[in-house]
Amino acid sequence: MTADIVDQLTGVTPELDALRRRRPVTREQLQASFDALFHPVSAEHVSLAERALIAAFATALAGADDRTAEFYAGRAREIDPERAAIVAREAEAAATTGPFGAYTERGLEAESTDGARYVPDEAASAALGERLAAALAHTHLLVFRPREASGADLGRLHDAGWSTDGIVTLSQLVSFLAFQQRVVTGLRVLQDAGLTATATDTDTDTDTDTDTATDTDTDTATDTAEEAA
Repeated sequence: MTADIVDQLTGVTPELDALRRRRPVTREQLQASFDALFHPVSAEHVSLAERALIAAFATALAGADDRTAEFYAGRAREIDPERAAIVAREAEAAATTGPFGAYTERGLEAESTDGARYVPDEAASAALGERLAAALAHTHLLVFRPREASGADLGRLHDAGWSTDGIVTLSQLVSFLAFQQRVVTGLRVLQDAGLTATATDTDTDTDTDTDTATDTDTDTATDTAEEAA
């Protein structure tokens, strides 16, 4: 197992460490997910370069100065500097707000919203390669329009050379990055606001499953920061 990635991105302080230790299972699972996705036993279906470049794109879509995005941009530059520069430009152009998309369920049509779609142009596709270009388009879909994901979108990935196992890994990668980015952002908000000491005054809780993760580091940090504001 590599050094804890969230600790690296937030900067370890006694208060943050105590806060994260309240959710030991969540902490371990998040790190295990990072290790599995970025230090896999096999990179047969998604190369290490593709993982780094997709991560740089996905985390940069927030369109703001972000420690997580900086980290993955740096990894991408180390592995594939030429395509990393293209990915950075594409992410800047593709950044928007969301999520949005069309509801197909009956009674929810009025909740549908619209926003910018992203498809790499011919020049970007040629420079990135068909596989990576298709992956970036799908990543943008999952980040901003998850409700619109369909079999046709998976078909486009297959047509670009993605295997079923590769598509599963791509989806897991995007999902993990979204959660990790929120956790890091929330903890840094707490750290910057000097609120971590207050947040650690309760007893340690025990995690029971991955669903609990969405109510732990990120939500605790974000909710506390909002109350302080």
